[in-house]
Amino acid sequence: MLQLESRLRPSPAHLPGKGKAPALDIAAFKGRTWVTRKGVFVDRIACAWLIRRFIDPQAAFRFVSGKRHQPNPGEVRFDMFDGEFTHEGDLCSFEVIVKRFFPKDQALGELGKIVHDLDLKDGKFRKPETAGVGSLIQGLALTHPADARRLESGAVVFDHLYACFGRAG
Repeated sequence: MLQLESRLRPSPAHLPGKGKAPALDIAAFKGRTWVTRKGVFVDRIACAWLIRRFIDPQAAFRFVSGKRHQPNPGEVRFDMFDGEFTHEGDLCSFEVIVKRFFPKDQALGELGKIVHDLDLKDGKFRKPETAGVGSLIQGLALTHPADARRLESGAVVFDHLYACFGRAG
């Protein structure tokens, strides 16, 4: 349902991270608490990795239930209904964050293709690594019921993939 809602909703330019603005200023997003839905999986794990790796290494994450969470001061919502960074059109949240902050990073673009296909299940990019990454993410989700642990374990996976795509490009 979240995917359908985000596809039907226009991308309001007045929200941080929305619209066709130039790359965002990373400094404005440091020291924030990043909020997403409980039960993180591939898109939210990849987003959290991206946030900690490239935006704010000290970023705090909070996991909430309910799709209409109203953010507290200093919070930024991602991959959730009405989030500042969420699905737009046929882009998953990871792709949106990459587009807003790092539009020229080819390795992140390649990672985005994998995350996209796993999250949206549309087979748009059909990268050969996708099934293997999907199995790794499924395994870590089964092994770690706690969202914070999923983010930690997922970060290792995405660090290695980023290194691989960075060398290939």
